[in-house]
Amino acid sequence: MLIKIRQLLLPLDYDDKDIRAAAAAKLGCSESNISVIKIIRRSIDARKRREAPVFSITADVEIKEFNGFLLPDDIDIEQIKEESPPGELPIRKTINKAKNPVVVVGAGPSGLMAALILAEAGFSPLLIERGASVKERTLLVSEFWKKGKLDCESNVLFGEGGAGLFSDGKLTSRVKSRMRTYRFLQTLVKCGASKDILIDAEPHLGSDLLREIVQSFRKLIESNGGEVQFNSRLEGIHIEKKKLTGIIVNGKEIETEYCILASGHSARDIYRMLAESGVMLEPKSFAAGVRLELPQERIDRAQWGSFAGHPRLGAAPFRLTFKKDNLHRACYTFCMCPGGTVISCASSNSALTTNGMSLSNRSGKFGNAAFLVPVDPADYPFYSDGINVYLPGIEFQEQMEHLAYIAGGSDYSLPAAPLSGFLSKKYPDILPENRSWKRSRPADLHNILPGFICETLSAAIPRMLSLMEGIVPEEALLYASETRSSSPYRILRNESGESVSVSGLFPSGEGAGYSGGIVSSAIDGIRAAEAVIHSLSK
Repeated sequence: MLIKIRQLLLPLDYDDKDIRAAAAAKLGCSESNISVIKIIRRSIDARKRREAPVFSITADVEIKEFNGFLLPDDIDIEQIKEESPPGELPIRKTINKAKNPVVVVGAGPSGLMAALILAEAGFSPLLIERGASVKERTLLVSEFWKKGKLDCESNVLFGEGGAGLFSDGKLTSRVKSRMRTYRFLQTLVKCGASKDILIDAEPHLGSDLLREIVQSFRKLIESNGGEVQFNSRLEGIHIEKKKLTGIIVNGKEIETEYCILASGHSARDIYRMLAESGVMLEPKSFAAGVRLELPQERIDRAQWGSFAGHPRLGAAPFRLTFKKDNLHRACYTFCMCPGGTVISCASSNSALTTNGMSLSNRSGKFGNAAFLVPVDPADYPFYSDGINVYLPGIEFQEQMEHLAYIAGGSDYSLPAAPLSGFLSKKYPDILPENRSWKRSRPADLHNILPGFICETLSAAIPRMLSLMEGIVPEEALLYASETRSSSPYRILRNESGESVSVSGLFPSGEGAGYSGGIVSSAIDGIRAAEAVIHSLSK
C-alpha cells in the first residue's frame, strides 16, 4: 500500500531513522511494517506559535499489508496510486523535417532548456548567445565590478547563463507543471547540483555553483547534437508573408523557419528590432524600486529567534508585502538574497541598475532584497508617430538608470543612502563603512526615482520592516535603483506559442513577458521546444 503523509514534523537535528519512526507513529503502525519511505518535499516551519523551528516533510510511504490496519482519519494522510514526484519527462526522437537549423536565441534558463529538449529529440539546434562563455564572462564582470569597465555585449546581464548567473540561483516557482519542473531540476542535478533541490521547498544554487552547472549544461546540449555559439548577437529577422525565413546574426543571414526567442528582459535592442519589424508587442506592468540591505545576523534573529545560527537553518530569508491604500501603491520584496551582497549591473553605457547575489553557502554578513513598487502601462502611455515606434516603458526604466549612473559618480558605482536619510530627505555625506558593496557613493535617491515610487517606499518600508521583530531600521542601507525585475513588454503569442505576427517565431522566457525567475523561464523554454517539435511533426 502506498501512502502520502504530509506535515511530518521533525526536529532540526533529525536523522534518517527519525523519519521512519515519525511516519510509523503518525500511521499507528510498527516501523517494521514500513518497507520504503521517500521524501518528496521538505520545508522549515518557524512560525512563532512553535517553541522551536521544525522541518515539515511530505513523504511517500510504502507499507506492508497486514491484518487490522486502517488508515488513520487524518487529512494529512491519504492512499495514493502513483509514486510522486513525476518521473522523467519523456523526450522521444523525432524525424526532423526542418530544411534549416532550428535556432534558439539566448543562453539563459529558457534558451538552455529549449535547446536541450530539441537536441534530445534529434533536431540538432543552433543556440546563439550575444555574450561570452561563463569563464570569459566572469573575467569581464570582475573588471566591471573592480574598475567600472563595461562590455555592452557580455556583462552581468548578458552572456552564458543569462542574467541569473550572477544571483542567488533561487529555484522557487508557482508554476503548476510538475513534470516539466521536475525535469528541469533533474537536469540541474545531472549537471552538478545537489539532490536536495528535488525536495527542498525553497531550493537555491548560489552563483558560484551556477557557473559550473551552466557549463555542464552546455556540454550536455552539445553531447546530444546541439551547437552553441557565443559572441553572436541577433540583429534582425527576415519575414515573408508573415512567416519567418531567416535571422541576421553579426551581420550575416542564417536561414531558418523556426526560432525560439529567449533573449531575456534586458535585451532592449531586441524589443526595438521586433517593433520595427512589425512583431506585436503589448505594454505590461512591471516594478521598480530600491535594494535594501540589512545585517544578516538581525534577519536570522528575527526569523529563527534563539535558534539563529543553527547549522541546519543557515541564513534566513524573508518575504514582505505592503497593501495599497488610498494614498500609496502596493510594495513587495523580490529576489531576497540571504547572506549575500548587493551588486551593480549594466548592459548599456551610462545606465546603471542593481541586483543581489548570494553564493551557495550564503555566509555573507548581509542580506538584501529588492523593495518594489508596481509601475503600470498608464504611467508610460504607448504612442507612435506612424513611422517610428516608441517603447516608453523601456525609456521609463532607462531614465532611472541614467540618473542612477550620474548619482553614483558616472563610473558605475552604486548610489546609496541610509534608510533614515531617505525617509527624512536629509542625506548624509558618507555611507556606513560596514556595507556589502564598497563601490557605492552617497546620493539623494529622490533625484533618481519617480515621486510615486519614493512616496510609496517611504510609507511601506518602515511598516514592512516592523513585521520582523528586532530589525533596526537605522541599520538599513538602500541602493538605487532596481529596475530589471521584469520586462515592461510582452511579445504577443498564440495558444501554440508562436508570435501572433510571425509564424515560426516562438517568444519564450522572461523576455517574452510570460515568466519570471529561473524555474518558470526554464519551463517556458520546454514548452517552446515542445511546440516547435509538434509543429515539425505534423
